[in-house]
Amino acid sequence: MRPARVVLDTNIWLDWLVFDDPAVGPVREAQALGRIEIVIDEACESELARVLAYDLGARTLDSQAQSACLARCRVVATRVPAPTGRAPAACRDPDDQKFLDLAVAAGAAILVTKDHALLEMAGRLAPVRVVRPGGFEVPA
Repeated sequence: MRPARVVLDTNIWLDWLVFDDPAVGPVREAQALGRIEIVIDEACESELARVLAYDLGARTLDSQAQSACLARCRVVATRVPAPTGRAPAACRDPDDQKFLDLAVAAGAAILVTKDHALLEMAGRLAPVRVVRPGGFEVPA
């Protein structure tokens, strides 16, 4: 059986790669066990690279640490082609639309986010489930 595909928004990647947030633990564990396949495309990876360079307070990263985070992302995520179309539902935040488009185009089962505009899409993007990290469960 093929692992369920999952999309992570940029803040979830930050929680995983920079902040080591325990809430992302179930996602990390599912990936390590091969139960999910995390997918990313160029647009989402580019946003991650840009955000890794932001002032993150006590966790601000130098260029070497930013590169290490991107390298880790590339190890755990599968790079897929950019979507050729849009998701059937539009996000009120145009900057977040790329995550919906990717989830639909890649056949993802789950989009993990803490972003309110994306969470508002829960139930409107079937069969993709939009969940917070605490609501993450690997599909049966």
